[in-house]
Amino acid sequence: MAIDRLTRGRILLTAVALLFGAPTALAAPPTLAPEVEREIIVPEGAAFKPSPADEEGAVDRFAEYVLALERRDYDAAYAMLRLSFQASNPRLEWEMNLRKRPTLWADGTIRVLRLSWYADPAGQPPGLYAAFDFRGDRKDKTMDCGYIVVHRAAPGAGWSVVRTDTSEVPADLIEDGVPKADVLRQLPCYLGKGIATAF
Repeated sequence: MAIDRLTRGRILLTAVALLFGAPTALAAPPTLAPEVEREIIVPEGAAFKPSPADEEGAVDRFAEYVLALERRDYDAAYAMLRLSFQASNPRLEWEMNLRKRPTLWADGTIRVLRLSWYADPAGQPPGLYAAFDFRGDRKDKTMDCGYIVVHRAAPGAGWSVVRTDTSEVPADLIEDGVPKADVLRQLPCYLGKGIATAF
């Protein structure tokens, strides 16, 4: 069912505050906090700069996907996956892998740390990709980190989720809000400049 802009703004208001830490007006499009790192990766000799509409669309899809998982709306979340992603992740297996967990990374307070743009990357279907590196903190002190990549095949087309990867760090492996040094070195995720992980 189509959601008008005002309704979408209300639905995403909580997600925007939770995910991005930035205050926003009720019906404003989702935006990332100014301190979120941004980078653009394009083939040598090419020029590209994402527009505000590009960022709005990518952030919108990211937020909708996280919210769907937080609500355990597996139908909605799976529908956001690109068809090739669905082909390599059959629905029943994908959903059962999520259902067998008592909690999910989407249950935490998610903070986007970096947004990376890729225009027509080599070896991938053409189009625009946006990769969101994030950290999540759950109420039980478990920490999650990982990334979600969304893709738009052409201007004006919809965005789909094409890749996700998350790592979970139990509370007993965290000191002062940061994973212990030996754990940090093994994490395959980005936690900020100067933080030595395996990413």
